[in-house]
This record gives sequence, C-alpha cells and structure tokens, in this order.
Amino acid sequence: MLKQIAELIATPQFMFAVLVAIGVSATIITLALPLLEKDQLKTRMRSVAIERERIRMRERARLAAETKVSLRNEPKAYMRELVERFNLKNALADERTTERLRMAGLRGQAPITVFLFARFVLPIGIFVAAIFYFFVLAKMETPTGMRIAYSVVLAGIGLYLPNIWLQNTIQKRQVSIRQAWPDALDLTLICVESGMSIEAAFRKVAEEIGTSSIPLAEEMSLTCAELSYLQERRKAYENLALRTGLEPVKGVVTALIQAERYGTPLGQALRVLAQESRDTRMAEAEKKAAALPPKLTVPMIVFFLPVLFVVIMGPAMIQILKLN
Repeated sequence: MLKQIAELIATPQFMFAVLVAIGVSATIITLALPLLEKDQLKTRMRSVAIERERIRMRERARLAAETKVSLRNEPKAYMRELVERFNLKNALADERTTERLRMAGLRGQAPITVFLFARFVLPIGIFVAAIFYFFVLAKMETPTGMRIAYSVVLAGIGLYLPNIWLQNTIQKRQVSIRQAWPDALDLTLICVESGMSIEAAFRKVAEEIGTSSIPLAEEMSLTCAELSYLQERRKAYENLALRTGLEPVKGVVTALIQAERYGTPLGQALRVLAQESRDTRMAEAEKKAAALPPKLTVPMIVFFLPVLFVVIMGPAMIQILKLN
C-alpha cells in the first residue's frame, strides 16, 4: 500500500492534479471567506486601545527620563535569535520595510521579526523540499542541472512570497480606507463645524466609521491617541499619512498641519477635500463600470453562447433524430 502511494506521489501527472485541486480549493475558499467572515471591529478597536495605552506609557517614560524599555509584544525567542545571529535586519530589511509593515497594520518589533524570519526560512525550506522531490520522489528523466535549476527557481519564489503577501495586505487595507474616506471626511466636517476639537472629532468618527472600514477606524483612533500624547501634533498627522500611504489622506493631513500652524479655517478645507474625495470615488466607479463590457466578452463567448446554442438547437436536433 505504501509503495503504491509512493509511486503515485512520484508521478508528475498526480502532482499536477494535486496542484490543480489545491488551486480550485483555494479559489472556493477565497470566494467563501467574505461570507463567513466575522465582525472584527471589537477586536481591532481593543488593539487600538492597547496601542493607546502603550503610547501613554512611552511618553510618561520619556518625560520622566526613565530607562527605555520595550512596550510592545516581543517576538518568539527562536525567531529573534535567528534574526539577530544572521543580522537579517541589515541584509533583508530597511526603513521602507518597517513603513510597509505599518501600512499593513502590523506595528511593533514582533511583525518585522516574523517577516524577516519568513523571508529567511521559506526559501531554504522550499529548496530542500524541491530537492527531495526532484531527486528522491519524482521519477523524471530531466538532467541533474535542470532539477537543481528548478529547485533554485522555487526557492527564489519562496524568497518573495512574504513580500507578495505583505503587498496584498497593504492593498486590501488601502482599498478599505479609500472607500470609506469620503464618508469619514464628511463626518469629521460635521463634528468640527459643530464645535468639536479635532481629537474629539477623530474619536467620534472612529466610532461611527468602524462599520464601514475597520482599518480606517483603527488609524483614526491611533491618530487621536498620538494627538493626545505626542509632543508635536504635526508628527501625529504625518504618521497618519505614512500609515495609510494614500494621496487623499496626505492632502487632508497637509490641510490639518496648515490649520495648526497658521490658524486657517479647517471647515472650508475639509469641505473641499471631502468633495474631491467623493468625485474621485465616483470616477473610479465609472471607470470600473466602463471596463466591465470588455471583460465580459470572453466569459460570454466561452460560457453563455454554447449553452444558448444548445437551448436553441436542441429541440430541432431532437426532431431531426426522431424523423431519422
């Protein structure tokens, strides 16, 4: 039995069928996950509250000139030891890596350690698995050099898998923030014109916008916390722009900084920026709607037209067969 299973695994056709099955399963899971996804608003807002408390502790420690301690979650010991031993921060990371992790909603020392650990371990693990498969399990007549080349290519793909995952996470987060940003600006404008301070406005908007975009509610809550505890308010606004990486947010941040520095009216600037954000969102929706007919051409030809021909020609073919 085990011998038959080993021979089956060593067959390239079987492995191709397994990969196809995995791809189909992943597609089904990807389509079904949004339907089964739970509301994560409470969890994300709880993490924001924890981050607020950490900011408070850090600022108190700075003002009291106490010894600097780590206020964030610590990574696993073996991951941290591996990263420090091979000095992976200098080899595989830079300031841009930390900024991208923050844009993905991953803050602290633990995410960057896990990210560097994955970039170091994945290529090695995939290379070893590929060597084992090509030289031990697979019954292939491919030359040895080609097998090693295939293994190196797979290892190179493994090196970039964490970057691909991080980029996808950033894009999903930015899409969520971009869609809810015009509504958040409208709510902020209403709060500011009603007499609220910008901190109270951000706090209120974060509570209301969480049903539409959890990442945006999280970022606004963090900005509100930083406005309360950072020494320079300008830095809190700039951090918001860096964490989101979106041009509409950068425009609002510029307006907020100018209002803080020169005392310019904030309500009028927010009204103009909110209108621009709504127009941009509408233009993107119209662009997607205009691109829909060309995208539907191939599915219509491949899936709809054959079925339509069968429905139309089916009764006639049945009658012809009966006459014969």
